[in-house]
Amino acid sequence: MNLKTDAPYRLSLNFKNAMTESTVADSPPEPAPKAAKKRHSPAHRAEFALARSLERAVSVLPEGAADRFGARVGRAIHRLGIRRETVDENLRIAFPDKSAEWLEKTRVAAYEHLGREAAAMLRLSKLDARAVIARTVTHGWDELKDALSLGRGVILVTGHYGNWEIAGAAVASRNVPIGAIVRRQGNRLVDERLQQLRRNLGVETIYQGQAPSRVPRILRSNGVVGIVGDQDARRSGIFVPFFGRPASTHRGPALFAIRLGAPVFSCIARRLPGDEVRYEVRGTRVKFEPTGNVDEDVRALTAEFALRLEAEVRAAPEQYFWFHKRWKTRPPEERAGQK
Repeated sequence: MNLKTDAPYRLSLNFKNAMTESTVADSPPEPAPKAAKKRHSPAHRAEFALARSLERAVSVLPEGAADRFGARVGRAIHRLGIRRETVDENLRIAFPDKSAEWLEKTRVAAYEHLGREAAAMLRLSKLDARAVIARTVTHGWDELKDALSLGRGVILVTGHYGNWEIAGAAVASRNVPIGAIVRRQGNRLVDERLQQLRRNLGVETIYQGQAPSRVPRILRSNGVVGIVGDQDARRSGIFVPFFGRPASTHRGPALFAIRLGAPVFSCIARRLPGDEVRYEVRGTRVKFEPTGNVDEDVRALTAEFALRLEAEVRAAPEQYFWFHKRWKTRPPEERAGQK
């Protein structure tokens, strides 16, 4: 349940940038921040001012009205054609047997869903633990508590599906410490606001480059680490099937689970149908026995994560983040054949 939830927030700022973000858990350490006073460019200040204005405007709306407003924004972005070719290509890859009518309906619904979740993200400043609990229904909570009783922490692996920010908040609101691996935003004003929203909800931020040192500490203190692991990992990833096609996938979630011996869960936060804004937050333990061959174990566990996410996406495909070029990087053998 990694909270790479900057995407919905940044949707209100710059939709194209939001579509190009990715989250990794196996990135090199980030350089230490400079002691000098930060300077923000005029463009970043203007971007942040727009975001805060939208946040305030959406926050004062009744929740249902904000939800409908978000859906209308999503439809408007769809009409502009932003990322439409990418969405269409991804849907055709994932659902080759579906009709053109089904594909179009799902595409429009995906834009509406992203707009609604952007509005939900902008309203996070109004939510406290009680409000999050009221909006979430959990499944597998007893199994998660049993896993924590082992004292080795827990790793939660999710994808860009439903509302991954609410997923992390649902854990924190129930008094379970959670840290989420996120990507640092280029606009530091936006980044600081996002971190403030997460802290208000009890979610600790782990920047990608900090993961190698901070993830073990959190797990040793019997905390929870959330990771989103379903975006294109380029040539540094491993290729596992996703909707029947090899997809470059980050090794981080499986590596952490295997090397640190932490129980690992496959998790989602699916938006429930109806007028109320509510989510089903569900986690299922992924049991595995390491063979001693780390490379093969990582591949097998990563493939299992992808398989479980695929099953969830098939249940509600309009809630997946089809705007990212998931299959952009091709396996070496395919690249060799194209030369």
